[in-house]
Amino acid sequence: MNQESKSHDILKEVISWGSDILIAIVIALFIRQFVLAHTVIPTGSMIPTIKIDDHVIVNKLSYYFTNPERGDIIVFHDKIDLIKRVIALPGEEIDLRDGKVLINGVPLEEDYLNEPMDTSILGTIDFPYIVPEDSFFVMGDNRNVSQDSRFTGPVSKDQIFAKAGLRIWPLNSFGFLK
Repeated sequence: MNQESKSHDILKEVISWGSDILIAIVIALFIRQFVLAHTVIPTGSMIPTIKIDDHVIVNKLSYYFTNPERGDIIVFHDKIDLIKRVIALPGEEIDLRDGKVLINGVPLEEDYLNEPMDTSILGTIDFPYIVPEDSFFVMGDNRNVSQDSRFTGPVSKDQIFAKAGLRIWPLNSFGFLK
């Protein structure tokens, strides 16, 4: 085998590797932009479910074809990306009384809270409140410190871009979020 043939084979191999790497990068960017993303939780508003500095994988495809459901942990954009739990759906009446959330007059079972909610923290919303169409009332699981729909109003469907799904760090807390 002569020198020119070796150079040609090396060039073919480099081009083959380069095209494979380029395809992998394009696929990874597509997945990151449209399917899954990684986020680090910056605040304690979702404690005890999600803690500060937890690493979470979010599913960006979840709400292309369906709407969020009560209890879903969603990621939405409101100046910055935020993560909260869906509490009330479009058209529902939400009220806060005696440390409880009432949906259409029925107390909401919330086993994910670690302390009773201080219902004297009302924010800017007057209760009872009817959630507008195409909007969702969201609250943090750490109700007594969360800046949520009580202060900022409901989240519109077009602000929601992902559903939180899997905690990947710390490893001792690895698992699906509920």
